[in-house]
Amino acid sequence: MTQEELDALMNGAVDLDLETEAEVKTEESNTEEDALMLEDVKIADYKPNPSVVWPPPPPNQEHKVVHQLDDVTKDSELKATEMMDKLESINNFFADSESLLKEINKAIEKNIDIFSKLNEKFPNVESFSEALELNNQAKKSSKEIVGNLQSGQDEVMMAMDAMQYQDIHRQKIERVINVMRALSRYMSSLFEGKIDDKKRVSSAVHIEGDSTADVVSNDDIEALIASLGQK
Repeated sequence: MTQEELDALMNGAVDLDLETEAEVKTEESNTEEDALMLEDVKIADYKPNPSVVWPPPPPNQEHKVVHQLDDVTKDSELKATEMMDKLESINNFFADSESLLKEINKAIEKNIDIFSKLNEKFPNVESFSEALELNNQAKKSSKEIVGNLQSGQDEVMMAMDAMQYQDIHRQKIERVINVMRALSRYMSSLFEGKIDDKKRVSSAVHIEGDSTADVVSNDDIEALIASLGQK
């Protein structure tokens, strides 16, 4: 209640019953607002502004730091496991291909042996010499393919080693989470009071020296109503 409203009340311009009813409704409204949890704050109610640092974002699901870090570690670990499985499958494909090429090389070696003998016996038959040359070229290409497959396996192993750092990063994030949780518990314990917040006296709306307009306290209003009732 402002000073003007108090003056009007003293002059009899304001109905006490109406004023009391309005105060009751106001108290009920304040009680309902106090009952709202911070988790119920909707993201639509908060409009982030990069040039403004206050107010901070509401502590909802999208802005809770530990929740976000837990999601990061969980998702990262899941994707890292999937990646390791894919790399292992690629490595197995390389190994199987190398084994198949060894079987093909045996057939190529056999062809080279046969066409070498035929070319020695029939040097004038051009088909034998051409077949021998083709098999020798196939043998050379097969060795190059085996070398590429082995290089691919080496690259896969190096990629797997690099993925091990993902687990290290996860452990570092978990360490940060544990430190933050410890700090949260410490701060909660540090500011813990003996009086329940609901029973604690509310803060003064106006204190002498504040830049706000003079506001009459509830005690002053109750004292005024009591004095008027005695008249």
